[in-house]
Amino acid sequence: MRKIINPWIGKEGYRCFGCDPNNPIGLHMEFYEDGDDIVSTWHPGEYFQGWVDTMHGGILSTLIDEICGWVVWRKKQTSGFTTNLSVKFRKKVSTNEPALTIRAHITKQVRNFLFIHAEITNGAGELCTEGEATYILLNAEQSQALGFVRCEVEP
Repeated sequence: MRKIINPWIGKEGYRCFGCDPNNPIGLHMEFYEDGDDIVSTWHPGEYFQGWVDTMHGGILSTLIDEICGWVVWRKKQTSGFTTNLSVKFRKKVSTNEPALTIRAHITKQVRNFLFIHAEITNGAGELCTEGEATYILLNAEQSQALGFVRCEVEP
């Protein structure tokens, strides 16, 4: 696996809840490329609970949406927007879980619509949450207007 370099670091106004390492209330996600997949390891905590010792479903949905955005940046080298997100909660995720693995990949593309499948597994490798996202891809000019240039991996 190779670590993906965050292309937004240093951009004015960048405060992403999912991936900005300097957002004091953010998730601080980091991403890696593993073949066709984009992968992140994330550490839950009690501040992300919806019920006692249980991760909030909105946070789990955010983890899925965020990694799907990184699939767009890295695999398609453009920006895009979520047009649809469907999440299935298969198994309780404990806020005491040492680490979750979030993994996503492209399932198909139809014109400028990209379909992405994502999964969250616990430390035992059990599928806890899965999602299907649809992103609309921007053309190069639109993407550059948002400040996106390229999304590279570390050597």
